[in-house]
Amino acid sequence: MAQLVRKEDALEYHAKGRPGKIEVVATKETKTQRDLALAYSPGVADPCMEIHANPEDVYKYTAKGNLVAVISNGTAVLGLGDIGPEASKPVMEGKGLLFKIYADIDVFDIELNSKSIDEFVTVVKALEPTFGGINLEDIKAPECFEIERRLKEELSIPIMHDDQHGTAIISGAALLNALQLVGKKIEDIKMVISGAGASAISCCKIYMELGARIENMYMFDTKGLIVSSRTDLDNNKRPFAKDMAQVDLGTAMQGADVFIGLSKGNIVSQDMVRSMAAKPIVFALANPTPEISYDEAIAARPDVIMATGRSDYPNQVNNVLGFPYIFRGALDVRARSINEPMKLAAVKALAALAKEPVPDIVNAAYNDSHLHFSPSYIIPKPMDPRLLVTVSTAVAKAAIESGVARKHITDWEAYETELQRRSGSYDHLLKFINNKARQNPKKVVFAEAENAKILHAAQIARDEGIAIPILLGNKEKIKAMIAEYGYHLDGVEIIDPKCASMEPTRNAYGEAFFDMRKRRGVNLYEAKKTMRERIYFGCMMVHNGDADAMISGLTRKYPDTIRPALEIIGMEEGVRKVAGMYIMLTKKGPLFFADTTLNFNPTEDELVDITMLTADMVSSFNIKPRIAMLSYSNFGSSPSPEATAVRNAVAKIKDANPDMVIDGEVQAGVAFNKDLLKENYPFSDLVNESPNVLIFPNLAAGNIAYHMLQEVGGAEAVGPILLGLRKPVYVLQLGSTVRQIVNMIALAVTEAQSKGK
Repeated sequence: MAQLVRKEDALEYHAKGRPGKIEVVATKETKTQRDLALAYSPGVADPCMEIHANPEDVYKYTAKGNLVAVISNGTAVLGLGDIGPEASKPVMEGKGLLFKIYADIDVFDIELNSKSIDEFVTVVKALEPTFGGINLEDIKAPECFEIERRLKEELSIPIMHDDQHGTAIISGAALLNALQLVGKKIEDIKMVISGAGASAISCCKIYMELGARIENMYMFDTKGLIVSSRTDLDNNKRPFAKDMAQVDLGTAMQGADVFIGLSKGNIVSQDMVRSMAAKPIVFALANPTPEISYDEAIAARPDVIMATGRSDYPNQVNNVLGFPYIFRGALDVRARSINEPMKLAAVKALAALAKEPVPDIVNAAYNDSHLHFSPSYIIPKPMDPRLLVTVSTAVAKAAIESGVARKHITDWEAYETELQRRSGSYDHLLKFINNKARQNPKKVVFAEAENAKILHAAQIARDEGIAIPILLGNKEKIKAMIAEYGYHLDGVEIIDPKCASMEPTRNAYGEAFFDMRKRRGVNLYEAKKTMRERIYFGCMMVHNGDADAMISGLTRKYPDTIRPALEIIGMEEGVRKVAGMYIMLTKKGPLFFADTTLNFNPTEDELVDITMLTADMVSSFNIKPRIAMLSYSNFGSSPSPEATAVRNAVAKIKDANPDMVIDGEVQAGVAFNKDLLKENYPFSDLVNESPNVLIFPNLAAGNIAYHMLQEVGGAEAVGPILLGLRKPVYVLQLGSTVRQIVNMIALAVTEAQSKGK
């Protein structure tokens, strides 16, 4: 597996700008003296007294109901061990980030400088008034068992040690489905477990809740099989002790139906897998190196159902499938705890979801049009947008039915709608694009490789498996820069169009270019000479199929990159006008702006072309385009030529595409204001579906709007994306960051995948 991040990149990511990964953001107005008087003194006294009279009102007047503490003492951090509370903080911030991204839950991370169970419990217990729930994290066994047990007994808010229960819940769902596929009953299976820590013991407990028998479980720790003759067993291991002689792991696995690995890498051989029962199930969950690799297990036994903790193989057991949604459901009913019925509800919801038809957006993200319930798909993918609604709803219902909920939901349809709204509050589009790019990386040629940002972006794209870089420029200079900056680009193709060895290729490209432009004022000598220019050479590589996409423009004027692309690549069949689009990533989801870069004052027919190109691109992301065609006029309120052109363009598009959600001409503020639309323009397509595509009446409006939203509104801009070319050529903006370049690379690759079909 390729190294996904370099140390330098990870350190820069955490240190750049505002250090760390999370911040506190105000949710109320704070701009005037009156706002501050309401927020603090004297206005804050009123909610204080309401809560004093009725403590449950804390959920009404404060953020407690959506606030989770991620708490650790740093004694068992990831694969790093006991590194202490300060060193664990980046991990805890990261966990908070996942809570927010996947379930819109706010988090304070708390790192305690304590290894004492009593002290830890006392401190966390004192924090109960602040939080709606507590996620315990990276606390070593056996202390973690006692800490969680005591806190669950002494506190009345949801508490879960994710290291114990997260893997148990996800693997429990996978086990149910795997057993169904092989036709075995959970109560009959022989199970071998490598590992006896917090996660392994919790896994076994939930498997027993699902029907597995402890007498059929053979658990190994670092000292061997857990047998009753051993004197070193604690209360957590002792129930699993076998009344038998000590045997090694290989012997225990003979005839076993299931192997669960929660220990260390490369301890299971192919012979061990071959010795298992028919249709064996192997969950090798040690990370990053499984107990046996996916490829080795499949080679040893083609009938095996295999899962790992890794994202580069089928059936990833990933805790992110569980904890955000479990806490979401628990918080929404103000549960007093996360109990066994709630955990089992999550297990069964995940298992059932894997049997449902897979949405197109998930298939597209993993570049697989055939994902379905099978040995290679026994649990949902982390990118599945249905997880929030499915798992959270199941957990909330179980909390109510088991009597731990303080708030009862009666309108489940409204609750699911609210969850869907939350799922859109953070954008998953970039994850979708990057995931899709990784499935089938393409050759991307960089016309400005003598630039540190470009080399850095090429490094990241290569490491993450997004693209296969080809670097254009002076070889010696590029190699010197690679060495200077410590990049790892060994084996990457470097081409200098000017060097003598490239003369045959230059001549071939020049002759092809001459054929294209010979009646456009270009002679053969000029055509061959032009191929010494990297931008033209790169475009010819893409045209000839020697590369799949090109990235340029970081150090050139925009028109200087567009021109060669139009001259060489040309427009797609049927396209009359190339357009430019930006993706604006906002907290309410992605917005697509066009035209923002190319067409100054488009005619109504050109507006039609721009709109259809944009709609096609948005649809390629598996997003339904909902289009507002903007103006300073609302539905005929102005007879000006510009407003009329927009109005007529809408009419033409509707005539040809009656099912498309599109309306205009309309002001931007009106397009997003549902109440205003309902009151004044109830006929509009946008009354019930807020727009996600904005088509601007001219270049100035579009360009100004995206810059304003980016700089003042805090949106992240991805683009510009050229629409309508036969093959992808992406033009960077001056001053693009490395992150923005990487985003453009991923987009170029996904477009190349689509055009390649």
